Amino acid sequence: MTTRTLVVAGHGMVGHRLVEEMLTHDRHGRWRVVVLGEEPRAAYDRVALSSLLDGATPDDLALAGPDVLGDGRLRLRPGTTVTGVDRRARTVTCDDGTETGYDALVLATGSRPFVPPVPGRDLPGCFVYRTVEDVAAIRAAAVAGREAVVVGGGLLGLEAANGLRLLGMRPRVVEMAPWLMAQQIDEGGGRVLAGAVERLGVGVHCSSALHAVGAGPDGRADRVELADGTVLDAALVVFAAGVRPRDELAAPLGLERGGRGGFLVDGWCRTADEHIWAIGECAAVEGRCHGLVVPGFRMAETVARQLVDGAGEPFAGADGSAKLKLLGVEVAGFGDAHARAPGAIEYVREDRRAGTYAKVVLAADGRTLLGGVLAGDTRAYPVLRGLTGRELTASPDELLTGAAGGS
Repeated sequence: MTTRTLVVAGHGMVGHRLVEEMLTHDRHGRWRVVVLGEEPRAAYDRVALSSLLDGATPDDLALAGPDVLGDGRLRLRPGTTVTGVDRRARTVTCDDGTETGYDALVLATGSRPFVPPVPGRDLPGCFVYRTVEDVAAIRAAAVAGREAVVVGGGLLGLEAANGLRLLGMRPRVVEMAPWLMAQQIDEGGGRVLAGAVERLGVGVHCSSALHAVGAGPDGRADRVELADGTVLDAALVVFAAGVRPRDELAAPLGLERGGRGGFLVDGWCRTADEHIWAIGECAAVEGRCHGLVVPGFRMAETVARQLVDGAGEPFAGADGSAKLKLLGVEVAGFGDAHARAPGAIEYVREDRRAGTYAKVVLAADGRTLLGGVLAGDTRAYPVLRGLTGRELTASPDELLTGAAGGS
């Protein structure tokens, strides 16, 4: 039996899930796995990055245990960047000059933080929020009692703001959208979230575009200028305004990109080259990139089944449902949370005194649940998410009783 070589370019959460799937299901040792990870450490839980600002250590976030790292079928090379691929010879070249042959290559290069192209974005005191090293640099630069600005009011931005708050800073969040978490929840939910966040001492500036980052006498960032002329003091600026796929290898490989970037792959995560796949945030599955970790895990499982068994199921798309706790505030969005379906009906219960908001979106027939939003109290989420796409088992008011106390 000939042993084949799988090379994985990237060792983030999704790349590591592929490794785990391969080692678990390749019971006959048909594959050896070579992982080329750009970061100086093995894969870690990036979703829990903010915990590093609240006492956790990088070891607490580690995903690769001794059982994986000690497996003889795996060769892990952290601190190694792929610089080129020869598709004809089926070899990968790295920044240290080494060359590795492959029978299958999986691109799991992830994404890079998006930094708005404004003056001053690269001043000392400006940071992105992506890696363990980024968080360490933010912690070292934090000054208790001083103002900080986080650019981005999505999940990552709010986590960064909370981390700065825990470090004793006074953070403000600047978001271009009309409300926080605009992709996951609606305006009502965003209003409840913003109120709760502000009560914790975090300033919120929505519908605000960043114009520039200004420097103080020492050359470091000391203020943020918004498009409407507002100036916010900032001893530290964190950019958490989304990500862009790491697809710079597409051109040298001669592989096609999706319309918004990412390696273009089909439903099986295959590129146009039968020996190359792409998974996670760098993959544009049938043209669409998915910026969450759970879809990336499903992609990793899809590819592993193909390599091990020559079978499996194609990637079935992403469930955009999310239940989160941000700065102690529970929020959830599921299904057609923004009521975009033709004829959709919205039923809302809100208790401003209690700080809760709950909405269900019904189809035009008034009976089929399409989606919803919960903020402040998410106890109804499991039942509602399970009913999505089905006819209601009770009135909307009864279903939401556990999610909001007033009307």
